[in-house]
Amino acid sequence: QVQLVESGGGLVQPGGSLRLSCAASGSIGNINRMGWYRQTPGKERELVASVTDGGTTNYADSVKGRFTISRDNAKNTVYLQMNSLKPEDAAVYYCNVYARLRWSTRTMDYWGQGTQVTVSS
Repeated sequence: QVQLVESGGGLVQPGGSLRLSCAASGSIGNINRMGWYRQTPGKERELVASVTDGGTTNYADSVKGRFTISRDNAKNTVYLQMNSLKPEDAAVYYCNVYARLRWSTRTMDYWGQGTQVTVSS
């Protein structure tokens, strides 16, 4: 299995910054894609940003120019630098990895437990 440990959420004022981290561990054969999703009550979980093992990134339009995703392949860790935060960015942020276990040929999605981001003055 793959375990994901997230950190970095919290309370920040509008215009402030936060950095989320997510470290993957376990019997990992390969991690294809790593990313962050977010969800607010009553809404579907939405993609915020993702990065492939080749370094290709993808961002939601609402965060382009403000958020930056990066990954450290040696540490199986993905980061999300969030700048110029807005109240509408407040949500539970979930780490996601699309990975294959060592003994498997199947690639699957794995999810973190979520970390709360609150943007308020």
